[in-house]
Amino acid sequence: MKTLPVVFFCVILSGGYAQHKDSVRVVMPNRDTVLIKSYADRYSPRKALLYAAVLPGAGQVYTKKYWKLPLVYGGLFATGYAINFYQEGYLKYKNELFYVLDTGVSLSPSGFTENQLRTIVDRYRRERDFMIIVMAGVYLLQMVDAHVDAHLKEFDVNPNLQVSIRPTAENNLLTGTTAGLSLVIRF
Repeated sequence: MKTLPVVFFCVILSGGYAQHKDSVRVVMPNRDTVLIKSYADRYSPRKALLYAAVLPGAGQVYTKKYWKLPLVYGGLFATGYAINFYQEGYLKYKNELFYVLDTGVSLSPSGFTENQLRTIVDRYRRERDFMIIVMAGVYLLQMVDAHVDAHLKEFDVNPNLQVSIRPTAENNLLTGTTAGLSLVIRF
């Protein structure tokens, strides 16, 4: 009696080996769907950052924000001009200070005393160094801008998003009617 189920399962399972393979090929129908590409090109933030690091403004060109190029080069040119201006003034007054110290005269050719020349030299040096820091800031800012633009290129902005400021009037029992502004955000 115990062998009967074992024999039954062996007979049932052996029927699978007796079958022939199906020779009919089944052709799957073409899919009825279309792949939709993203509405915005995909930009690599790493590539945009690298381009901006190698050549200022190249990251903005990569993300197709051409209108930012004059801002990038204008900022770099303006700070470069300021650095040159303060460097020339620094060298001019430093040489006058050395002239006053070497010759022992009380006035420089431009009419400044030794203490005034020291103050002027320090001011020009400080302003030049500050402009170098500003130029580095402009350079880093354009790199960050290219990186963020590449990240936000595919950001979906809902067309129903609205932000508006409206005048309001509130009735208060203690103070009466008060006027104000309210910020209304719809999405």
